[in-house]
Amino acid sequence: MIEKGKISSFQMALIMYPTIEATALLTVPGITGTYAERDMWISPILGSINGFFTVFILYQLHKLYPKETIIQYSEHIVGRVLGKILGFIYLFFLLHIGSIILREYSTFVSVSFLQTTPPSVIIGGMVLVCAFAVRGGIEVLGRTANLFVPILFLLPIIAAILLLKDFDPKHMLPIMEHGMMPSVMGAAAPQAWFGETFLITMILPFLSDRDKGMKWSLILVVTIMVNFVITNLLAVFLFGGTASGYTFPLFTAIRYITISTFFEHLESVTIAIWITGIFIKISMFYYALVIGTSQWLKLSDYRPIVFPFGFLLTVLGCQWVAPNFEELNHFLVTIYPFYGSLLMTLIPALFLLIAVIRKKKRKKNFVKNM
Repeated sequence: MIEKGKISSFQMALIMYPTIEATALLTVPGITGTYAERDMWISPILGSINGFFTVFILYQLHKLYPKETIIQYSEHIVGRVLGKILGFIYLFFLLHIGSIILREYSTFVSVSFLQTTPPSVIIGGMVLVCAFAVRGGIEVLGRTANLFVPILFLLPIIAAILLLKDFDPKHMLPIMEHGMMPSVMGAAAPQAWFGETFLITMILPFLSDRDKGMKWSLILVVTIMVNFVITNLLAVFLFGGTASGYTFPLFTAIRYITISTFFEHLESVTIAIWITGIFIKISMFYYALVIGTSQWLKLSDYRPIVFPFGFLLTVLGCQWVAPNFEELNHFLVTIYPFYGSLLMTLIPALFLLIAVIRKKKRKKNFVKNM
Protein backbone atom coordinates (compact mmCIF):
# COMPACT_ATOMS: atom_id res chain seq x y z
CA MET A 1 0.00 0.00 0.00
CA ILE A 2 1.38 3.40 -1.03
CA GLU A 3 0.03 5.16 2.08
CA LYS A 4 1.09 3.48 5.34
CA GLY A 5 -0.57 6.00 7.68
CA LYS A 6 -3.89 5.42 9.44
CA ILE A 7 -6.53 7.81 10.78
CA SER A 8 -9.84 7.34 12.57
CA SER A 9 -13.28 7.80 11.01
CA PHE A 10 -13.74 10.87 13.20
CA GLN A 11 -10.57 12.39 11.75
CA MET A 12 -11.85 11.60 8.24
CA ALA A 13 -14.99 13.62 9.03
CA LEU A 14 -12.84 16.48 10.37
CA ILE A 15 -10.77 16.52 7.17
CA MET A 16 -13.85 16.42 4.94
CA TYR A 17 -15.70 19.19 6.79
CA PRO A 18 -13.49 22.07 5.53
CA THR A 19 -12.98 20.21 2.25
CA ILE A 20 -16.66 20.90 1.53
CA GLU A 21 -17.37 23.92 3.71
CA ALA A 22 -14.39 26.24 3.09
CA THR A 23 -15.27 27.48 -0.42
CA ALA A 24 -19.00 26.94 0.11
CA LEU A 25 -18.97 29.62 2.84
CA LEU A 26 -17.68 32.04 0.21
CA THR A 27 -19.81 31.54 -2.85
CA VAL A 28 -22.75 29.18 -2.26
CA PRO A 29 -25.04 31.66 -0.39
CA GLY A 30 -24.75 34.17 -3.23
CA ILE A 31 -25.31 31.52 -5.93
CA THR A 32 -28.25 29.97 -4.08
CA GLY A 33 -29.81 33.38 -3.43
CA THR A 34 -29.82 34.13 -7.17
CA TYR A 35 -32.53 31.50 -7.62
CA ALA A 36 -34.15 31.03 -4.21
CA GLU A 37 -33.87 34.61 -2.84
CA ARG A 38 -35.34 34.67 0.70
CA ASP A 39 -36.00 30.89 0.54
CA MET A 40 -32.29 30.19 0.10
CA TRP A 41 -32.13 28.53 3.54
CA ILE A 42 -34.28 25.65 2.21
CA SER A 43 -31.91 24.83 -0.66
CA PRO A 44 -29.09 23.25 1.44
CA ILE A 45 -31.62 20.84 2.98
CA LEU A 46 -32.60 19.69 -0.51
CA GLY A 47 -28.97 19.67 -1.69
CA SER A 48 -27.90 17.45 1.21
CA ILE A 49 -29.83 14.54 -0.38
CA ASN A 50 -26.98 14.27 -2.87
CA GLY A 51 -24.49 14.13 -0.01
CA PHE A 52 -26.30 11.21 1.67
CA PHE A 53 -26.62 9.42 -1.68
CA THR A 54 -22.95 9.88 -2.57
CA VAL A 55 -21.79 8.67 0.86
CA PHE A 56 -24.01 5.57 0.61
CA ILE A 57 -22.69 4.68 -2.87
CA LEU A 58 -19.03 5.10 -1.98
CA TYR A 59 -19.31 3.19 1.28
CA GLN A 60 -20.99 0.26 -0.51
CA LEU A 61 -18.17 0.27 -3.07
CA HIS A 62 -15.69 0.39 -0.20
CA LYS A 63 -17.25 -2.72 1.33
CA LEU A 64 -16.77 -4.55 -1.98
CA TYR A 65 -13.17 -3.28 -2.40
CA PRO A 66 -12.02 -2.38 1.14
CA LYS A 67 -8.34 -1.79 0.39
CA GLU A 68 -8.73 0.20 -2.84
CA THR A 69 -9.73 3.68 -3.99
CA ILE A 70 -11.93 4.45 -6.99
CA ILE A 71 -8.82 4.77 -9.17
CA GLN A 72 -7.98 1.13 -8.42
CA TYR A 73 -11.34 -0.63 -8.29
CA SER A 74 -12.64 1.04 -11.45
CA GLU A 75 -10.35 -1.36 -13.36
CA HIS A 76 -11.94 -4.37 -11.64
CA ILE A 77 -15.46 -3.14 -12.35
CA VAL A 78 -15.32 -1.96 -15.99
CA GLY A 79 -12.11 -3.59 -17.22
CA ARG A 80 -8.49 -2.49 -17.39
CA VAL A 81 -8.65 -0.24 -20.47
CA LEU A 82 -11.89 1.59 -19.63
CA GLY A 83 -10.85 1.70 -15.98
CA LYS A 84 -7.58 3.40 -16.90
CA ILE A 85 -9.43 5.94 -19.05
CA LEU A 86 -11.91 6.73 -16.28
CA GLY A 87 -9.06 6.88 -13.76
CA PHE A 88 -7.31 9.47 -15.92
CA ILE A 89 -10.55 11.47 -16.18
CA TYR A 90 -10.83 11.47 -12.38
CA LEU A 91 -7.23 12.63 -12.01
CA PHE A 92 -7.85 15.45 -14.48
CA PHE A 93 -10.99 16.36 -12.52
CA LEU A 94 -9.03 16.54 -9.24
CA LEU A 95 -6.36 18.68 -10.93
CA HIS A 96 -8.98 20.97 -12.47
CA ILE A 97 -11.00 21.45 -9.27
CA GLY A 98 -7.82 21.89 -7.22
CA SER A 99 -6.80 24.70 -9.58
CA ILE A 100 -10.24 26.30 -9.30
CA ILE A 101 -10.07 26.23 -5.50
CA LEU A 102 -6.66 27.94 -5.62
CA ARG A 103 -8.06 30.60 -7.95
CA GLU A 104 -11.02 31.22 -5.60
CA TYR A 105 -8.61 31.51 -2.69
CA SER A 106 -6.27 33.95 -4.45
CA THR A 107 -9.17 36.10 -5.70
CA PHE A 108 -10.73 36.39 -2.25
CA VAL A 109 -7.42 37.17 -0.54
CA SER A 110 -6.56 39.75 -3.23
CA VAL A 111 -9.93 41.48 -2.94
CA SER A 112 -9.85 41.40 0.87
CA PHE A 113 -6.42 42.69 1.81
CA LEU A 114 -3.59 41.92 -0.67
CA GLN A 115 -4.72 43.99 -3.64
CA THR A 116 -1.25 44.59 -5.09
CA THR A 117 0.19 41.09 -4.51
CA PRO A 118 0.47 38.97 -7.69
CA PRO A 119 -1.79 35.86 -7.71
CA SER A 120 1.27 33.67 -8.36
CA VAL A 121 2.73 34.66 -4.98
CA ILE A 122 -0.54 34.06 -3.11
CA ILE A 123 -1.15 30.70 -4.80
CA GLY A 124 2.50 29.60 -4.74
CA GLY A 125 2.81 30.26 -1.01
CA MET A 126 -0.30 28.22 -0.20
CA VAL A 127 0.69 25.34 -2.49
CA LEU A 128 4.15 25.15 -0.90
CA VAL A 129 2.68 24.83 2.60
CA CYS A 130 0.13 22.27 1.36
CA ALA A 131 2.91 20.28 -0.35
CA PHE A 132 4.68 19.72 2.96
CA ALA A 133 1.41 18.58 4.55
CA VAL A 134 0.68 16.21 1.65
CA ARG A 135 4.20 14.72 1.80
CA GLY A 136 3.57 14.00 5.48
CA GLY A 137 0.65 11.76 4.54
CA ILE A 138 -2.90 11.23 5.71
CA GLU A 139 -1.93 11.25 9.41
CA VAL A 140 -0.56 14.80 9.11
CA LEU A 141 -3.81 15.92 7.43
CA GLY A 142 -5.79 14.25 10.21
CA ARG A 143 -3.83 15.97 12.98
CA THR A 144 -4.06 19.33 11.19
CA ALA A 145 -7.84 18.92 10.98
CA ASN A 146 -7.94 18.09 14.71
CA LEU A 147 -6.27 21.43 15.39
CA PHE A 148 -8.07 23.81 13.03
CA VAL A 149 -11.54 22.46 12.26
CA PRO A 150 -13.20 23.15 15.66
CA ILE A 151 -12.52 26.88 15.16
CA LEU A 152 -13.82 26.83 11.58
CA PHE A 153 -16.90 24.88 12.68
CA LEU A 154 -17.86 27.61 15.15
CA LEU A 155 -17.38 30.50 12.70
CA PRO A 156 -20.98 30.71 11.32
CA ILE A 157 -22.45 30.10 14.78
CA ILE A 158 -20.38 32.86 16.45
CA ALA A 159 -21.17 35.22 13.56
CA ALA A 160 -24.89 34.52 13.97
CA ILE A 161 -24.73 35.21 17.74
CA LEU A 162 -22.82 38.49 17.30
CA LEU A 163 -25.21 39.67 14.58
CA LEU A 164 -28.41 38.87 16.49
CA LYS A 165 -29.19 42.55 17.16
CA ASP A 166 -29.09 43.29 13.41
CA PHE A 167 -31.38 40.43 12.39
CA ASP A 168 -34.82 41.08 10.96
CA PRO A 169 -36.73 37.76 10.76
CA LYS A 170 -39.39 39.46 8.61
CA HIS A 171 -36.92 39.32 5.72
CA MET A 172 -37.60 35.60 5.28
CA LEU A 173 -41.34 36.15 4.83
CA PRO A 174 -43.36 35.10 2.95
CA ILE A 175 -41.88 31.59 2.88
CA MET A 176 -42.15 29.87 -0.51
CA GLU A 177 -43.92 32.84 -2.05
CA HIS A 178 -43.23 31.43 -5.52
CA GLY A 179 -43.61 27.76 -4.60
CA MET A 180 -40.93 25.11 -4.19
CA MET A 181 -39.21 25.45 -7.58
CA PRO A 182 -36.92 28.42 -6.69
CA SER A 183 -35.54 26.46 -3.71
CA VAL A 184 -35.06 23.39 -5.92
CA MET A 185 -33.15 25.46 -8.48
CA GLY A 186 -31.14 27.05 -5.68
CA ALA A 187 -30.18 23.56 -4.47
CA ALA A 188 -28.13 22.91 -7.63
CA ALA A 189 -25.04 24.62 -6.23
CA PRO A 190 -25.06 23.16 -2.68
CA GLN A 191 -25.75 19.65 -4.00
CA ALA A 192 -22.54 19.88 -6.04
CA TRP A 193 -20.58 20.84 -2.91
CA PHE A 194 -22.23 18.00 -0.98
CA GLY A 195 -21.06 15.74 -3.80
CA GLU A 196 -17.48 16.47 -2.75
CA THR A 197 -18.01 13.82 -0.07
CA PHE A 198 -16.78 11.74 -3.03
CA LEU A 199 -13.26 12.28 -1.68
CA ILE A 200 -13.92 9.84 1.15
CA THR A 201 -13.10 7.16 -1.44
CA MET A 202 -9.46 8.30 -1.17
CA ILE A 203 -9.53 8.02 2.65
CA LEU A 204 -11.68 4.98 3.49
CA PRO A 205 -8.91 2.40 2.78
CA PHE A 206 -6.68 4.14 5.36
CA LEU A 207 -9.12 4.12 8.30
CA SER A 208 -8.22 2.31 11.48
CA ASP A 209 -11.94 1.78 12.28
CA ARG A 210 -13.59 1.19 8.91
CA ASP A 211 -16.79 -0.07 10.49
CA LYS A 212 -17.49 3.50 11.71
CA GLY A 213 -16.82 5.12 8.34
CA MET A 214 -20.50 5.22 7.31
CA LYS A 215 -21.66 6.66 10.64
CA TRP A 216 -19.17 9.55 10.63
CA SER A 217 -19.78 10.24 6.92
CA LEU A 218 -23.51 10.66 7.60
CA ILE A 219 -22.78 12.87 10.63
CA LEU A 220 -20.53 14.93 8.35
CA VAL A 221 -23.33 15.53 5.82
CA VAL A 222 -25.82 16.51 8.55
CA THR A 223 -23.31 18.90 10.15
CA ILE A 224 -22.54 20.61 6.85
CA MET A 225 -26.25 20.90 6.06
CA VAL A 226 -26.91 22.61 9.41
CA ASN A 227 -24.02 25.03 8.86
CA PHE A 228 -25.24 25.84 5.34
CA VAL A 229 -28.72 26.56 6.70
CA ILE A 230 -27.30 28.81 9.45
CA THR A 231 -25.12 30.69 6.96
CA ASN A 232 -27.99 31.21 4.52
CA LEU A 233 -30.39 32.27 7.26
CA LEU A 234 -27.80 34.75 8.48
CA ALA A 235 -27.65 36.27 4.98
CA VAL A 236 -31.46 36.33 4.69
CA PHE A 237 -32.01 37.96 8.10
CA LEU A 238 -29.52 40.70 7.22
CA PHE A 239 -30.04 41.25 3.49
CA GLY A 240 -33.39 39.64 2.68
CA GLY A 241 -33.89 38.83 -0.98
CA THR A 242 -30.91 41.01 -1.98
CA ALA A 243 -28.33 38.56 -0.53
CA SER A 244 -27.50 37.38 -4.06
CA GLY A 245 -26.22 40.88 -4.82
CA TYR A 246 -23.17 40.24 -2.63
CA THR A 247 -20.32 38.13 -3.99
CA PHE A 248 -19.35 36.91 -0.49
CA PRO A 249 -22.48 37.36 1.69
CA LEU A 250 -21.09 35.82 4.89
CA PHE A 251 -18.00 38.01 4.98
CA THR A 252 -20.01 41.07 4.07
CA ALA A 253 -22.28 40.25 7.02
CA ILE A 254 -19.32 39.93 9.40
CA ARG A 255 -18.32 43.50 8.57
CA TYR A 256 -21.58 44.58 10.21
CA ILE A 257 -20.42 43.28 13.58
CA THR A 258 -19.77 46.08 16.04
CA ILE A 259 -20.18 45.95 19.82
CA SER A 260 -19.58 49.09 21.93
CA THR A 261 -17.27 50.60 19.24
CA PHE A 262 -14.26 48.53 20.34
CA PHE A 263 -15.33 45.05 19.13
CA GLU A 264 -15.42 45.52 15.37
CA HIS A 265 -13.47 44.98 12.12
CA LEU A 266 -13.53 41.22 12.67
CA GLU A 267 -13.10 40.40 8.99
CA SER A 268 -9.32 39.99 9.42
CA VAL A 269 -9.80 37.39 12.15
CA THR A 270 -12.48 35.70 10.05
CA ILE A 271 -10.21 35.52 7.01
CA ALA A 272 -7.40 34.05 9.12
CA ILE A 273 -9.77 31.33 10.38
CA TRP A 274 -11.11 30.72 6.87
CA ILE A 275 -7.57 30.32 5.47
CA THR A 276 -6.97 27.38 7.82
CA GLY A 277 -10.04 25.72 6.31
CA ILE A 278 -9.03 26.42 2.72
CA PHE A 279 -5.56 25.05 3.53
CA ILE A 280 -7.12 21.69 4.51
CA LYS A 281 -9.38 21.72 1.44
CA ILE A 282 -6.54 22.36 -0.99
CA SER A 283 -4.37 19.78 0.79
CA MET A 284 -7.12 17.14 0.50
CA PHE A 285 -7.61 17.64 -3.24
CA TYR A 286 -3.83 17.78 -3.67
CA TYR A 287 -3.42 14.56 -1.64
CA ALA A 288 -6.16 12.78 -3.61
CA LEU A 289 -4.47 13.85 -6.85
CA VAL A 290 -0.99 12.53 -5.96
CA ILE A 291 -2.27 9.33 -4.30
CA GLY A 292 -4.56 8.65 -7.25
CA THR A 293 -1.77 9.31 -9.78
CA SER A 294 0.57 6.97 -7.91
CA GLN A 295 -2.08 4.25 -7.95
CA TRP A 296 -2.88 4.88 -11.62
CA LEU A 297 0.82 4.62 -12.55
CA LYS A 298 1.39 1.81 -9.99
CA LEU A 299 4.21 3.69 -8.26
CA SER A 300 5.59 2.42 -4.96
CA ASP A 301 5.75 5.91 -3.37
CA TYR A 302 3.73 9.06 -4.01
CA ARG A 303 6.13 11.56 -2.42
CA PRO A 304 8.43 12.11 -5.45
CA ILE A 305 5.52 13.54 -7.46
CA VAL A 306 4.21 15.91 -4.76
CA PHE A 307 6.26 18.98 -5.71
CA PRO A 308 5.90 18.54 -9.51
CA PHE A 309 2.13 18.43 -9.11
CA GLY A 310 2.33 21.44 -6.80
CA PHE A 311 4.05 23.39 -9.56
CA LEU A 312 1.37 22.26 -12.03
CA LEU A 313 -1.44 23.32 -9.67
CA THR A 314 0.20 26.73 -9.22
CA VAL A 315 0.52 27.34 -12.96
CA LEU A 316 -3.02 26.20 -13.72
CA GLY A 317 -4.47 28.14 -10.79
CA CYS A 318 -2.77 31.35 -11.98
CA GLN A 319 -3.23 31.09 -15.73
CA TRP A 320 -5.64 28.44 -16.96
CA VAL A 321 -8.86 27.93 -15.01
CA ALA A 322 -10.48 31.33 -15.66
CA PRO A 323 -9.37 34.75 -16.93
CA ASN A 324 -11.28 36.52 -14.13
CA PHE A 325 -13.58 35.85 -11.17
CA GLU A 326 -16.73 36.57 -13.19
CA GLU A 327 -15.89 33.72 -15.57
CA LEU A 328 -15.04 31.47 -12.64
CA ASN A 329 -18.32 32.27 -10.90
CA HIS A 330 -20.21 31.59 -14.13
CA PHE A 331 -18.58 28.14 -14.27
CA LEU A 332 -19.54 27.41 -10.65
CA VAL A 333 -23.15 28.47 -11.26
CA THR A 334 -23.86 26.88 -14.64
CA ILE A 335 -21.41 24.01 -15.25
CA TYR A 336 -20.03 22.68 -11.97
CA PRO A 337 -23.37 21.35 -10.61
CA PHE A 338 -23.59 18.99 -13.62
CA TYR A 339 -19.86 18.39 -14.14
CA GLY A 340 -19.28 17.60 -10.46
CA SER A 341 -22.42 15.46 -10.06
CA LEU A 342 -21.56 13.35 -13.10
CA LEU A 343 -18.09 12.43 -11.85
CA MET A 344 -18.62 12.43 -8.09
CA THR A 345 -22.03 10.77 -7.87
CA LEU A 346 -23.46 9.34 -11.11
CA ILE A 347 -20.39 7.41 -12.33
CA PRO A 348 -19.76 5.86 -8.88
CA ALA A 349 -23.49 4.90 -8.81
CA LEU A 350 -22.98 3.18 -12.18
CA PHE A 351 -19.89 1.42 -10.79
CA LEU A 352 -21.91 0.14 -7.85
CA LEU A 353 -24.72 -1.08 -10.11
CA ILE A 354 -22.26 -2.98 -12.35
CA ALA A 355 -20.39 -4.41 -9.35
CA VAL A 356 -23.62 -5.65 -7.69
CA ILE A 357 -24.87 -7.24 -10.95
CA ARG A 358 -21.53 -8.99 -11.47
CA LYS A 359 -21.51 -10.23 -7.87
CA LYS A 360 -25.01 -11.72 -8.29
CA LYS A 361 -23.98 -13.41 -11.56
CA ARG A 362 -20.92 -14.94 -9.88
CA LYS A 363 -23.14 -16.30 -7.08
CA LYS A 364 -25.56 -17.81 -9.59
CA ASN A 365 -22.72 -19.43 -11.52
CA PHE A 366 -21.25 -20.78 -8.29
CA VAL A 367 -24.61 -22.32 -7.31
CA LYS A 368 -25.01 -23.90 -10.77
CA ASN A 369 -21.56 -25.45 -10.59
CA MET A 370 -22.19 -26.97 -7.15
